[in-house]
Amino acid sequence: MNSASSFLVKFNPLQQPGSTKTFWSPVTQRHGLVYKREGKKYPIKCSSQKSPSQGSLYLTNKTRTDEDIINRNHKTLNKSTVPLASQDDNFKIVSTSFVDVLNKKLDALYRLTRPYTWIGIIIGILSTSLLPVQSLADLTPTFFMEVLKSMVPAILMNIFVSAINQLSDVEIDKVNKPHLPLASGDFSIGEGVAIAVISTMTSVAMGIMLGSPPLFIGLITWWIVGAAYSIDLPLLRWKGSPLMAAVTIMILNGLLLQFPYFVHVQKYVLGRPLEFTKPLLFAAAFMGIFNIAIAFVKDLPDVEGDKEFGLRTLPVILGKEKVFSISVSMLLMAYGAAILTGASSPFLLCKLVTMIGHSVLGFILWHQSRTIDLSDAKSMQSLYMFIFKLYYAEFFLIHFIR
Repeated sequence: MNSASSFLVKFNPLQQPGSTKTFWSPVTQRHGLVYKREGKKYPIKCSSQKSPSQGSLYLTNKTRTDEDIINRNHKTLNKSTVPLASQDDNFKIVSTSFVDVLNKKLDALYRLTRPYTWIGIIIGILSTSLLPVQSLADLTPTFFMEVLKSMVPAILMNIFVSAINQLSDVEIDKVNKPHLPLASGDFSIGEGVAIAVISTMTSVAMGIMLGSPPLFIGLITWWIVGAAYSIDLPLLRWKGSPLMAAVTIMILNGLLLQFPYFVHVQKYVLGRPLEFTKPLLFAAAFMGIFNIAIAFVKDLPDVEGDKEFGLRTLPVILGKEKVFSISVSMLLMAYGAAILTGASSPFLLCKLVTMIGHSVLGFILWHQSRTIDLSDAKSMQSLYMFIFKLYYAEFFLIHFIR
């Protein structure tokens, strides 16, 4: 055989002697379809005769059909997957199906909006809205519908506060909280901005539609204070000041869930003249102290990142141990004041529930604080979440302040 009529390749022992195979010009494959470039085809015949070092393939005029070649040598790609990269001939395949992308975005949205914080808003608004109620006759379907409608703009404004906070802290969160969607890249900055803008505009629009001045003023105040807490501009970025950070949390989680909604229900839902009651004033004072403590505890797990980026939070200035001790002491003092307030009630049931309830919660807090490891971020985070549970319980107990 001359060199013009032979083509030497590595012999395949699985190839049957006498079979033929056609070699085409390069074939590409996209989304399960095969595309052939026009060019020459090279039919060759396999032989079992081998040279001492390699197998020989001999040219033949016998060819197979196009369909045989495609069916035999190509597998249809799944339409939901595409090869992204090749390294050492190994392809990395990732799913791009609509369902997978949607699930990923919904998970990122959950981490951005933090729906678990809505629990406090819902409980707080419902509890405050019940304070002006004087009899069961006030609890009509219209009453509950109005309360429900008032919750929606509050939740939307809370989404804005969460989004603007993460937008302002992307670099810090890469150190402190890399799981957050903007820090991890699961959401782009543009997507975060869109969520913040849409939630704000929708919340304000609903506040106008409800026709309640106290609610509208409360929502605008919520937006201003929430933006001032996070945005890094002159005279803003209040989270960098221990005093202003505490004031912000007290306003957002306390006062704005009480006075605007109390006035809204009393005057615009029940149609009664405005009157601030003892339970409302107690709730404002107690929740104010509670939220200041929450503001201090919230910064305990973030000391390292805050130091790196120059945020002078109270734990950075005083140290974790001292801030932790101050926070727990403030909460225990608040429970002590609540017990004394309950003892002054002329109603036996209210006296017993208030005194026993606050005593039990105060003891649980004291016992839980003794198990906290300040060197463990998870332990400090668990304390933060536990204090929020105590905060939710207080919305029940304030109704026995008489």
